[in-house]
Amino acid sequence: MSKNPTPTIVVPARLASSRFPKKLLADAGGMPLILRTANRLRNQVPEYDLVFAVDGEEIAQPLKQEGFTCIFTDPDLASGTDRVAQANKILQRDEILNVQADEPMVMREHILALDKALKRKGADLATLAAPFEKNEDFQDPNQVKVVLSLSGFALFFSRAQIPYDREHAGVVGHNCYKHLGMYGYRGEFLNEFASLPLGCLEGLEKLEQLRALENGKHISVEIVKNGTCGVDTPQDLAGLSFT
Repeated sequence: MSKNPTPTIVVPARLASSRFPKKLLADAGGMPLILRTANRLRNQVPEYDLVFAVDGEEIAQPLKQEGFTCIFTDPDLASGTDRVAQANKILQRDEILNVQADEPMVMREHILALDKALKRKGADLATLAAPFEKNEDFQDPNQVKVVLSLSGFALFFSRAQIPYDREHAGVVGHNCYKHLGMYGYRGEFLNEFASLPLGCLEGLEKLEQLRALENGKHISVEIVKNGTCGVDTPQDLAGLSFT
């Protein structure tokens, strides 16, 4: 693969999904969801190298047929970050962006913002967030919240309502941000992350980024105006238009 001055995008893709079996192969406007995401990335940020870290041949097949690069990773890995870390043992890239395979509507602004966050001084890794607008979304445990420092680094991530506005019963306020599941990593961080044991907070919240915080790593967060439209359920997929 040719040398590219921009970070390499690695998309971790596993076939198992408890809420939506074989989600990434589900029909998304006439093609598998994974291929819809792949084509979107190729269209939005053609200047970035793009690699898929897959857990088997079944999910690799539609990608390879369309000319996308796949690296096979252990299907039993604990998280997407672990999958990206294993892929980078082959790629050996200094900067890597992790975009979820179930984000078929990802936009160029997200990738550029993530790249910017990763370049912030002191960042070991980076991610994105967007303001919450609805109380019901803020109260939803499936929508992860992030609290930030004044310098733009993550203080904590949780499925709970943080920060909690005591005087207004936890309603959405000016500092309420939804975490968007995209990450940027420095290569040296990935090498270290792969060797770290699962953290206590990570086990409680089921949020892999807490493993980094528990081990003293600094997560740079860039705020974007628009969120993403990740697919978690068949209903999510049915609500998207690909015309």
